[in-house]
Amino acid sequence: MTLSIGDKIPDITLKTNGPDGPQDLSTGDFFADKRVVLFAVPGAFTPGCSNTHMPGFVVHADDILAKDVDELACIAVNDAFVMDAWQKNQNAEAITMLADGNADFTRAIGMDKDATAGGMGIRSHRYALIAYDGVVEYLGVDTEKGVVDKSSAETILDRLG
Repeated sequence: MTLSIGDKIPDITLKTNGPDGPQDLSTGDFFADKRVVLFAVPGAFTPGCSNTHMPGFVVHADDILAKDVDELACIAVNDAFVMDAWQKNQNAEAITMLADGNADFTRAIGMDKDATAGGMGIRSHRYALIAYDGVVEYLGVDTEKGVVDKSSAETILDRLG
């Protein structure tokens, strides 16, 4: 199943880095009764993600959160330690970092891609979504390599009005 507008976000356990290390986070709980902006990157510390995608959300985090958004989050098929280190590297304190280390969430929503030819295993497509109470209101997927358009912070701001 590929996630679409109007679909409910599946309840999958992810990891986030808490004060005592990695901890479980249920997407069912995370998205419940909130407006959430979630953006996905193919991989933390990769050039396009670190130089283009994440910086837009860091710069515009306050603007996005001011648009009746309760949570701004980034997800990648990386572990919680990598996501925590990347958050610090990018000065992304306003962004909740979600680790989908086994690609369980990514596969469940049909956003997985095979990057094994490049030695990167299974990764996520680059996308961003807006959801209210776990229901997708907007979904923008960038399919062209190196292009950050439908999933950019600026596009999300436009969609939020």
